[in-house]
Amino acid sequence: MRYASFTNGADGGNPAGVVLTADGLDDEAMQAIAAEVGYSESAFLFDDGPTHHRRIRYFSPLAEVAFCGHATIALAVAHAERHGEGRLILETRAGQVVVDMVKSGHGFAAMFRSVPPQVTSFVDADLDEALAALGWSRGDLDETLPPRIASAGNLHPVIAVRARQLLTDLDYDFDALGAVMARCDWTTVQLIWRESDSRFHSRNPFPPRAASTKTPRRALPRRPSADT
Repeated sequence: MRYASFTNGADGGNPAGVVLTADGLDDEAMQAIAAEVGYSESAFLFDDGPTHHRRIRYFSPLAEVAFCGHATIALAVAHAERHGEGRLILETRAGQVVVDMVKSGHGFAAMFRSVPPQVTSFVDADLDEALAALGWSRGDLDETLPPRIASAGNLHPVIAVRARQLLTDLDYDFDALGAVMARCDWTTVQLIWRESDSRFHSRNPFPPRAASTKTPRRALPRRPSADT
């Protein structure tokens, strides 16, 4: 099934593939399904535990990822449409995630709190390799926002630049960035430019993905969490 999170209508949102009964599917089968769906991630729910305590896995079209927020919301709404309101306790590779599903005027909505966030410093060599793949240098960075590795289920480098034009003109080496991301187990790279204290612009390169024009069903928005 194809759903979209963070939307109340037929357009927009963040699409995800949903498989509510993944029992019997091996890694190769789940990877093939995710590739066929073609969205950035697809979520696979296993019926190998109590009704409201399940194991879940996530695949992009090219690789497994530890956690995906929008796919979790999509799967929870799909589950609620079949089983009603309630709570799902999901065991992910990143840790346990509790999802609450409620009925709203537009249908079902889901909300969760991600695993505890962490922030660590870059390894210098990894930062230099990522910057080279992006076509940037250390002189392009915003000195007031040092690069960091953030995680609330997946590792995401956060790199702030000094000029918006660097985001506008972004033209990165797809294979080189994908290689360093695979080696360091990064899921996406958050590239940001700070316009003001409360307004940021962002682009998120994610080489392990494939585009799709297939139409998802909608899933209602969730409350903000640490991982998007």
